[in-house]
Amino acid sequence: MAYRPTEKTEAKKRAQLKKLSDAAFAIVCEQGFSQLTIASVAERAEVATGTIYKYFQDKSELCTHVFRRGSGREVEVVRQTAFPDPDVSTQESCKERLCRAIQSFSERAIAGRTLAYALLAEPIDTQVENERLLYRRAYAEVFEGLIQEGISKKEFIDQDARVAATAIVGALSETLVNSLEQSKELNTETAQELVQSIVQFSLRAVGSKA
Repeated sequence: MAYRPTEKTEAKKRAQLKKLSDAAFAIVCEQGFSQLTIASVAERAEVATGTIYKYFQDKSELCTHVFRRGSGREVEVVRQTAFPDPDVSTQESCKERLCRAIQSFSERAIAGRTLAYALLAEPIDTQVENERLLYRRAYAEVFEGLIQEGISKKEFIDQDARVAATAIVGALSETLVNSLEQSKELNTETAQELVQSIVQFSLRAVGSKA
């Protein structure tokens, strides 16, 4: 008779996977992908290295899992900021939502600088680089939808929303990466000035009429 996993064993597997995922994600948040290894996750999760291989084929698969977890969470935060509850969004202009989405993106990157650098620019293997392209596209799709809405409502000038959104994501990423690399610590005032500069650039880029 073929073995059929019980709900108890499946729950145990899910719990073990979460434990490993949490350990790996914590390492990247603290030290980046350069310090993410099978051994480091095993040590953080207090399990044998063989346990890791039950869930991840190799380091590349582990890195991809962590990248998807981190990038998915960050994109969702920006998406919810750009397109909040319908009852709220109808009371806010597209300009206001664009400003808040960009502020959210920027402030979270500054607050979690190690994770932000890991997701935006840290050198990693080809498989994860492909995930990075998808990550940027996901952000661009959020901004594209918001820009297109702003155009339809005559808040932004008529333009190619996809090109504008892609350009904004590129500018956001490059500006933040450069700022985070150049300064180990951004004081509150400097961080606020940086975020406001990014917001103003983005508004000019879409030709905000408000």
